[in-house]
Amino acid sequence: MDKLTARKTLIEQRLNLPDRLQRADLLQRVMRIWLVGRPDAVIGAYWPIKGEFDPLPALYRWQEDAVLGQGVAGAASEPDRGAQIVTESLANRSPRKIGLPVVDKLNKTLTFHAWYPGCPMEEDAYGIPKPKDTEVIVPTLLFVPCVGYGPGGYRLGYGGGFYDRTLASLQPKPFTVGLGYSHGWLPELEPEAHDVALDALLNDMGVVWPA
Repeated sequence: MDKLTARKTLIEQRLNLPDRLQRADLLQRVMRIWLVGRPDAVIGAYWPIKGEFDPLPALYRWQEDAVLGQGVAGAASEPDRGAQIVTESLANRSPRKIGLPVVDKLNKTLTFHAWYPGCPMEEDAYGIPKPKDTEVIVPTLLFVPCVGYGPGGYRLGYGGGFYDRTLASLQPKPFTVGLGYSHGWLPELEPEAHDVALDALLNDMGVVWPA
């Protein structure tokens, strides 16, 4: 298949999905249910661009759940404080960490820096927001955006190869989960030699891979 054409078509379709908000809500639910029982304490994700699904609300709830589960004293009074102070405080007290990618321009790979709602952000070389001056973390679970996806857990990305190079270099390799909408299914997608299969795929209909 012509990946350039498929990539352009799928991004256009995604941006123009009339029910994208409803699909996003469904995928938030799928993601939250899927996370129940996972042992991971450090999860990497991404800042959504070009109509991508936003995984951060579900992950922040996942982080909050750990704090509430500990019965932290004073949590009920937190809303009376400034929003940024509240979220930073919860993030610091939670045993769970969320990371967003920062591009290593030299090696063309990604590192992950801690993120919480309201944390200082700056644009990277590609104009995508990234955490500013937060700690580097190493995820054991990584949510990966998919333009498209196909059999065997293979994804169609933007063609830069950042995730494939990152996954090839990370030790131990994190459990990888692709996220996308159901319109992105490509039954004829064939992997190239450098492609790294994902461990799981989720969309607004549920778990796609493994079936």
